[in-house]
Amino acid sequence: MAVTGVLPPLPERMRPHTMEDYVGQRHLVGAGCILRNMIESGSLTSFILWGPPGVGKTTLAGIIAESLSRDFYTLSAVSAGVKDVKDIIAKARGNSLFSQSAAPILFIDEIHRFNKSQQDALLGAVENGTIVLIGATTENPSFEINTPLLSRCQVFVLKSLEVADLDALLSRALKEDVLLKEKNIEVAQKEALFRYSGGDGRKLLNILEIAVDAASHQGGPIVIDNKLVTSCIQENVAAYDKDGEMHYDVISAFIKSIRGSDPNAAVYYLARMLDGGEDPLFIARRLCISAAEDIGLANPNALLLANSCFQIVHQIGMPEARIPLSEVTVYLASSPKSNSAYMAINKALEEAKTNPARPVPLYLRNAPTKLMEDLGYSDGYKYAHDYPGHFADLEFMPAGLEGTVFYDPCQNQHEDRLKAYLQACWPKYYTE
Repeated sequence: MAVTGVLPPLPERMRPHTMEDYVGQRHLVGAGCILRNMIESGSLTSFILWGPPGVGKTTLAGIIAESLSRDFYTLSAVSAGVKDVKDIIAKARGNSLFSQSAAPILFIDEIHRFNKSQQDALLGAVENGTIVLIGATTENPSFEINTPLLSRCQVFVLKSLEVADLDALLSRALKEDVLLKEKNIEVAQKEALFRYSGGDGRKLLNILEIAVDAASHQGGPIVIDNKLVTSCIQENVAAYDKDGEMHYDVISAFIKSIRGSDPNAAVYYLARMLDGGEDPLFIARRLCISAAEDIGLANPNALLLANSCFQIVHQIGMPEARIPLSEVTVYLASSPKSNSAYMAINKALEEAKTNPARPVPLYLRNAPTKLMEDLGYSDGYKYAHDYPGHFADLEFMPAGLEGTVFYDPCQNQHEDRLKAYLQACWPKYYTE
């Protein structure tokens, strides 16, 4: 059957409209899982879908609305403003058929791009159930969504599609797409398709469409193999893709260059990211993490400088933000390194998870009531400032953990001083 007219791209043609056709995210939409239960019960609350591009956030929101026969409004945070939000809320309030169980759904794509006033405009309607908000974001909601709005929403984490998911998506496209099913297509090799898609379903279908189009000009059967796929997207692979595999490769090289004390490589990878359009706040956040994890107590000023950089980048934006980002990148890479604080909290967390209920010694507990005082709370506590050198030899660990050392100072000028102090205080725990 001939196809006439201009068709949308393959990813849009293959967008599923039912949960049966939806691929991936079984931890959320599988039988008995939380989102599937919400849909089947009809009891829908506001939530945020957080995950990488091309994993089905927008599609899932549409399927939910269609499954529940709800009015469905969509906004893109890139182009919408406060007026657009208020107009939709007014429509929802004016719906004479409105009831709490059938509140319309407002889907906001890239909700992390909404500023504070735009997010605040949603609060009342979300709180009283006028709308059910579904937001989609590729950024950590803890950083990008205001606390009042975030507290009114659940957060569901979506994962990159696995190979089995990508394979299912590929097979469905070849069998069901209005154009592809009419062609004689053989997929001889899939490795390149899956590798370059990077767990992104939309990217997989885009690559497939490009490869099929390229092979169609050769005449005869269309054979998709690794060589064809690689040759078709070679130019794209060389470019920085802030939403794909290259994003993770370059940020990994950036952080490892800082950790390896190479300011030249670090600033080069910084330039790669900025030139490719990476979000400068993403880079600034990673600098804060690196300052705490890799420089740590060898140079405590590093974390202060990284945090200041984050604030400055947030305030001034690009292109000027490249300058403080470069300054802090060079500073961190050139600083002495220590991961002692990072290792200490990891060890302590492991112990806390293994034995979460070790009782706090009575002498370390407060005694705000007479009963607690009679039970021995706070009895035997030594106030450090009453003793020479503001130190009292007192065991602070719970029973069973006496003498456990989580913090092991690294060898650097600053921590050498810390170690000397700890050795003077705790010679039984910190030795030469």
